[in-house]
Amino acid sequence: MNTKQNIPTTTITRDIRKMDEKTGNIYETVVIISKRANQISAAIKEELSSKLAEFASSTDNLEEVFENREQIEISKHYERMPKPTLIATEEYLNDQIYFRNPLKEAEKER
Repeated sequence: MNTKQNIPTTTITRDIRKMDEKTGNIYETVVIISKRANQISAAIKEELSSKLAEFASSTDNLEEVFENREQIEISKHYERMPKPTLIATEEYLNDQIYFRNPLKEAEKER
């Protein structure tokens, strides 16, 4: 996953006709994007959890929690990242997602 692309961090208006050109069905397109967004979200969550686990300690006191600037910077970095849905949408529009529909493939074979 490459989050360093020029992906907007806010929602922008999209042309629905361009979104469904590849599948011919806007609902199928939404499913593809949502499944990819779930994958991205899980990967980001796992990455963030592993980074924050380094700071976990069973003997934390209140002062240590508030003074950990590195942990705060990591959290801020992830908060500034584009949302998984926006990343997945950009990947879809830039042909960076592989997808297939087994039902359509079966129909073509008949």
